[in-house]
Amino acid sequence: MELDKMDENDWKYHGEGNKSLVVSHVQLSRVLRLLKYPAEDSENPPQTAEQAFRQIQNIVDFSSNVMSSLLGEKFIHSGEVVKLPLEFVRQLSIKVQHQRPAWRCDKVMDIYSGCALCLPNLTSPGIHQPTHTPPLCIEIKPKCGFLPSPKHVSKDIKTKVCRFCMHQHYKVANGKWKRRSLYCPLDLFSGNRQRMHFAIRHLIEEPQNNFKIFKGGQCVYSSKEGSDDSLDLNSLLHHLRPYFLYGNNRINSHMTSKALLNDFIQVLVNALLSGGGGGGGGGGGVTDRRGEGRSFCEASLFNKERIRHGSQGLPSDSVLFRILQTQMLDSLDIEGLHPLYRRVEQHLQDFPKERTRLQIDGPYNEAFLEKLQKCSTEDDGSVEFAAAKVHQYRVAMTAKDCSIMVALLPSGEEEDDDEGLSGQRRLRDFRPPAFSYSVSILDLDPKPFDSIPRQLRLDQKIVSCYLRTGALPKGIFAAAERDDCTLLFHPV
Repeated sequence: MELDKMDENDWKYHGEGNKSLVVSHVQLSRVLRLLKYPAEDSENPPQTAEQAFRQIQNIVDFSSNVMSSLLGEKFIHSGEVVKLPLEFVRQLSIKVQHQRPAWRCDKVMDIYSGCALCLPNLTSPGIHQPTHTPPLCIEIKPKCGFLPSPKHVSKDIKTKVCRFCMHQHYKVANGKWKRRSLYCPLDLFSGNRQRMHFAIRHLIEEPQNNFKIFKGGQCVYSSKEGSDDSLDLNSLLHHLRPYFLYGNNRINSHMTSKALLNDFIQVLVNALLSGGGGGGGGGGGVTDRRGEGRSFCEASLFNKERIRHGSQGLPSDSVLFRILQTQMLDSLDIEGLHPLYRRVEQHLQDFPKERTRLQIDGPYNEAFLEKLQKCSTEDDGSVEFAAAKVHQYRVAMTAKDCSIMVALLPSGEEEDDDEGLSGQRRLRDFRPPAFSYSVSILDLDPKPFDSIPRQLRLDQKIVSCYLRTGALPKGIFAAAERDDCTLLFHPV
């Protein structure tokens, strides 16, 4: 990619989040992530080019020095900061504007700094042969996979119902989504195949922004925020069918939709439980939270009785295990952490220059990682202890908000040197056709120190909303899934 010969016509709109917009190259397996500003700042950029460069470099450093060490290098693509010609960036901004969702247009693309983050395009790994089946890529945002310890929470419900399930009620009440998702992260992170299958089925039924499917780099299945459109499951099955044609002498045209979906979910569960790219054969499971009853959410519709004899726990080299361990660096919950945040904040008001020594805004280097890994369990009252706990919480928040990308390629078609595939392995131990696959983790930006008071307010709103609306009986559907029902027939 020659930076002095950049042409906006080689790039297309790929998607965007709250803080950045992504464009992908039409031929190369590359994306550019550009920063966004509030629209009212469009004439006067809120930061200089140097500050923008530092912000993006911080993202790279946080990913490569901190998250990569905690989650495993094999899953991480940190990318690099690039300086782009300003005219190219301006033309690109004009080109993609009409493709952006209206509700995202309260922010504009940064056209002043010329800085961007260049990354591999994980929705289109490597360059596959046009004659072959294009890679199928599934993006999952798993969210938080455990319940907090009762020690630090003020409302008992938080130890019984997970944050995601409570947040669903708040999002529907505020009109962000029309329907609640019945997905529960604790089922996905359980390591139990039945519960994982159940969780993925609910992600497919109501993807929201937690589940997307890409075919050859094009998004073929996702939700539109605030939209009431029902998802076209038949269209998804049409896209999936060619990947499940062969094997077991099944005449594919007669393969039922249910069997096809089950095969797809099974392939996905296998990829999530595997080593993801080399490593051991899937060692010991997560055991540290079983005895505390922190692995079941009362809002999940999964019937606990069904898994009395099922296995529990995740293989220690699996992507979900690594993400969960990192999430659990949040040992205090936001309620237990907030007083420590206030201790640091008070100290910084008295001694502003200490912000650098305590590495509040980075640099995200080995010293930063060491501070959070060597943090003692006992509070000695120091600002150093409080800062280390805040760092742990911020890292855990990143792990709670990350996405997993699973790239699948029917076996026999993969290229040995596909650069986007992080450590291919074959999935052969099951009924559906074998796939080679790769697993990656993305969206690993550092969470700002100053966002913690907002996190506490949001937590309080979610819990009080759930106590008002969610703790009610869940209707006949939940009852039917959870228990045996008795029907009473009254003469009329």
